[in-house]
Amino acid sequence: MLGRADFIIKYLILALIQMLLCNYANFSPYLTLSILPVMVLCIPTKANTTWAMLIAFVTALAIDFLAGGVIGLNALALVPVALIRRPVCDSIFDKELAVRGDDFSIRKYGMPKVVFAIFLVQTLFLLIYVTADGGVQRPFSFSLVRFALSLVAGVLLSIPAAAVLTPDDRV
Repeated sequence: MLGRADFIIKYLILALIQMLLCNYANFSPYLTLSILPVMVLCIPTKANTTWAMLIAFVTALAIDFLAGGVIGLNALALVPVALIRRPVCDSIFDKELAVRGDDFSIRKYGMPKVVFAIFLVQTLFLLIYVTADGGVQRPFSFSLVRFALSLVAGVLLSIPAAAVLTPDDRV
């Protein structure tokens, strides 16, 4: 039970950090900083896909509302991340991960695999986010640059977030 409370507290702190990023880290229209995809990726495997989608929806909607963004934009982009969370974990880490009730960790599976998983969920999130946020009304080159810069920054920002949310596995 302590592990669950520990995860919830860390998740809420990272959600607060995401709100601060949305409010105070608008450096450029070419950059969208988000740690939301990695937060959903790191939801414990004991939570099934339906719960993960609900958690993603509520988290994203709260951030949209509290950060003054377009209401529903983060939710639109984050719920599909929750939908693919289990298949991504199964294909990259271990198919038996969810069956055993284990959670992935950087120490157990290595940084390259974790970064690849983060890359996949960030890619899906940003494809939907950038497209829904006026991507069809802006020049393709603008959307492409925004997507690429946001993906690189998002992956780099998500690595420490994953380290915070995943278990350490030290004995």
